[in-house]
Amino acid sequence: MYERQKQFARRMRAQPTDAERALWRRLRQDVALAGSHFRRQALIGPFIVDFVSRKERLVIELDGGQHDLQQAADAQRTRRIEASGYRVLRFWNNDVLRNIEGVLEKIQSALTPTPDPSPQGGGESQRR
Repeated sequence: MYERQKQFARRMRAQPTDAERALWRRLRQDVALAGSHFRRQALIGPFIVDFVSRKERLVIELDGGQHDLQQAADAQRTRRIEASGYRVLRFWNNDVLRNIEGVLEKIQSALTPTPDPSPQGGGESQRR
């Protein structure tokens, strides 16, 4: 089964959708996303995900019109991927093709660590 999944992922990499091609180009080249190595059509358990940064534990899925009819299955798939310790971002293909800057901004937001809140009082020494 695993070998069959790998072969299928290779075929999917060789024939990306327009949205996958556009996002892949930007994920590889965008300076703001530097340091966040992504792979495309990668295996996570039994699933082939569109893009993954293993270091950041972030999965990006692109959905075409057919996903409108399989929302329950997609939600279950997302829960199972999240149970493996990944965060999942989903975008419609149209969003990628029409507003790639907005999509990249959301991805960058997910990659940017949230700073720890400062201690009460700000932690600075106070002079009187």
